[in-house]
Amino acid sequence: MNIYTYKSLTETDIHNLCKRPKMDFKSVFGQVQPILDDVKANGDKAVREWTKKFDGVAPGPLVIDPSDLNVNLSPEVKEAIDRAINNIFLFHREQLTNSIEVETQKGVVCRRIGRPIERVGLYIPGGTAPLPSTAMMLGIPALIAGCKTVVLASPPDKEGNLPESVIYVAQKVGIKNVLKAGGAQAIAAMAFGTESVPKVDKLFGPGNQYVTAAKMMLQNSDAMVSIDMPAGPSEVLVIADETADAEFVASDLLSQAEHGSDSQAILVTTKNSDVESVKTELKQQLDALPRKEFAAKALEKSYILITENSDQAMEFSNLYAPEHLIINTKDADKLAGKVMNAGSVFIGPWTPESMGDYASGTNHTLPTYGYARMYSGVSLNSFQKFITMQKISKAGLLNLGPTVEILAKLEGLDAHRNAVSLRLKKLGDRIELKSEK
Repeated sequence: MNIYTYKSLTETDIHNLCKRPKMDFKSVFGQVQPILDDVKANGDKAVREWTKKFDGVAPGPLVIDPSDLNVNLSPEVKEAIDRAINNIFLFHREQLTNSIEVETQKGVVCRRIGRPIERVGLYIPGGTAPLPSTAMMLGIPALIAGCKTVVLASPPDKEGNLPESVIYVAQKVGIKNVLKAGGAQAIAAMAFGTESVPKVDKLFGPGNQYVTAAKMMLQNSDAMVSIDMPAGPSEVLVIADETADAEFVASDLLSQAEHGSDSQAILVTTKNSDVESVKTELKQQLDALPRKEFAAKALEKSYILITENSDQAMEFSNLYAPEHLIINTKDADKLAGKVMNAGSVFIGPWTPESMGDYASGTNHTLPTYGYARMYSGVSLNSFQKFITMQKISKAGLLNLGPTVEILAKLEGLDAHRNAVSLRLKKLGDRIELKSEK
């Protein structure tokens, strides 16, 4: 990992450090478009053919009901999943938004109500490791929100099966449609709908550059589908000072680096920190990891930044806008109050990012690639849309109508003005008639 000193950097240097590894989306879009077109035109047949090409298997029934399957997980694994589900459920249930009602002025009542997005698609990456945690993070808020149709898609193994842990989560959260396909073809199947895959209105979940490209392309297509957020490779930024345990810091950096060779793990330390001890720990822990090849390549693209103090470290963090931010300093709570841009924050020495990845309760589907500047992570609200309503009484129209007439005339929209004026005239006529009687 390269080491930089903050005070010696120019604005251009800092800007460059905030850049992520470049993704060649132009090339990826060119590879993904034929898959999207094929699935749109040929449905299940195309999904099977592309899955055969990329995953080496063409599943018999593409879509299964997980409740029909028996899972053979140990009691210990089931208990761990159940406990994580409970915590995630509790945290997301508290995000339910009550309807609001405001009388903005006498006789004018405005409301906002939440409704579930009726059809959602959840993408669970596969490949190098099963990800039941992502199934929990997406399936639980969909359940709480009340989404009527939920499709879970994940790439199958060489036998055409999905991990039993993912199937178990699908059973626990009541998902009835599991698509045994991954990649751009699975995203397309959910976006357009096929003979066996229900069409969805919104797509969720992380994935490789082809999955990300498919989501981005489809939200701008005639599929009429939205997405949770654009996303790139996983990343973490750790802020540490001289009080941080080097062993802890190294383990937190590696926990993200092992995701893949395109991940980033950034350490921002204060000048009195023991950087050499962290580097030693990184080497020792890396050598013991089964996924050390991925982690080592990720570390090659990562770096250490030495700052004058923790406030300066936080200043840089807000510029970088990390997916995961770990604050391991003596003033961690104070620094947490200064966070402006981050997907999820982990405060203090006893809060590794792994806890949020699995079981503390917060969601781990988060904005990457700097998108934390303008996107939130997945929450219950991600599975809802909000509708405004209003009801105006006669008194309210008499009170506010003239204001609207003036504004409509100002904009030259006579039909808008007439919709109010005609009503005011009728009310005026009735008032006059009533007074004459």
